[in-house]
Amino acid sequence: MSGSLADRLLTWYADNPRELPWRGHPDAYAVWVSEIMCQQTRVETAIPYFERWMALFPSVAVLAAASQQQVLSAWEGLGYYGRARNLHKAAQIVVAEFGGQLPADLAALQRLPGIGRYTAAAIASLAFGMDAAVVDGNVKRVLARLFDIHTPVDSTAGIHQLWNLAAEILPAGRAGDHNQALMDLGARVCTPRRPACDACPLIELCQAHTLGVQADRPVTKPKVPTPHYTVAAAVIRRSGNVLISQRPQHALLGGMWEFPGGKLEDGEDLPACLRREINEELGVAISVGEPLGVYRHAYTHFRVTVHAFACHLLAGVPQALQVADLRWVEPAAMASYPMGKVDRRIANRLLAAAGG
Repeated sequence: MSGSLADRLLTWYADNPRELPWRGHPDAYAVWVSEIMCQQTRVETAIPYFERWMALFPSVAVLAAASQQQVLSAWEGLGYYGRARNLHKAAQIVVAEFGGQLPADLAALQRLPGIGRYTAAAIASLAFGMDAAVVDGNVKRVLARLFDIHTPVDSTAGIHQLWNLAAEILPAGRAGDHNQALMDLGARVCTPRRPACDACPLIELCQAHTLGVQADRPVTKPKVPTPHYTVAAAVIRRSGNVLISQRPQHALLGGMWEFPGGKLEDGEDLPACLRREINEELGVAISVGEPLGVYRHAYTHFRVTVHAFACHLLAGVPQALQVADLRWVEPAAMASYPMGKVDRRIANRLLAAAGG
C-alpha cells in the first residue's frame, strides 16, 4: 500500500502545491523560522509575519545579534511568545557552536531550544533532504482517516502509532515533497470538517472513507473545561507618562510589557484586587479610579477578562519586586514596547485618548 500511496500523493502534490514564501528558499534558516511560526498558528496568519521577520532578521547571525526586545516586537501579535524567545536563544547557540549554520543532524537539531521531534524532522527533510517523517496536526488527521485509527491521536499510544505509520509510508529520497504533500492534503482536502473526499487522490486507499466514518476521525480525548480568570490592570499616570512593567522571563508572555495588575481572588472586588496586586508587585499604595474598559482574550488553556482602571499613586516609589523591570512611558512611545494583545488594546486606547 505504501508505494501506491506515495506515488498517488506525490503526483497530486506536483499539481497542487501551496505557494508559500519559505518553500524553495535556499536557506535552512527560512524553513526553521516558518516551522516555528506555524506551530499553533494558521499558515495564512504566519505568512506576513514571516516576510517581515526575514526582512528584519535575514540570517541566523542577524537574529542572534538582535536584542530580545527587538525579537519580541517583531513577533507581537503572533502569540505563544516562548517560541520567539527560544528561536532567539537557539540562533545564538547556532552562531556560537555551528558557525551560524543549522546542523544537518536530527539529534543536534533537537538539542536547540524550541525544536522538538516534529520541527527537527521538518527541517531535516525540507531543508536537508533527509529521510525523516513528520507528524503535525494535518498529518495526524490524514493518517487517522487513511488507516481508520481508533486510538485518540492526542494520547501517548496514538502519537506513537502515528509516528510509526508516517515512517512506514515515507518514500526514500522524497521525504521533503512527501511531507509537504501530506500537510497540504490535510490543509486543503482532508480538512477537519466536511473533507473534500471526492477531490482526494487517496480516496480508494482511505479506510475511514470506505467505512463512512471519516467525519468521526481523528478520535481525540475528551476535552476538559477551559478555566476563566478575572484580571484587574492598573493604568498609573505621572506627568503625562504611564507606568508599565515587564513580565519575568519564566512567566507566560515572558519579556513582554504590560499594565501591572493580576488575578481576582475569592472574596475580593476589583479595586481591592488591584490595590493588593500593586502593593505585592511594586511595593506602593494606589487609589483606584474610573474604569478604562473590559478586554477579553482566549489563550490555549484558559480565558481571561481584564478590567482596566485609571489609578494614582498614594505613597512610595514603584519598585520591581515581582516584575522584571518598570518604565514610565508616554502613550506615543508604547509602540516600542512589545505587548500581548490585551495590553496593546489598552495602550491603543490611551494613545487615542491622548490624540495620538
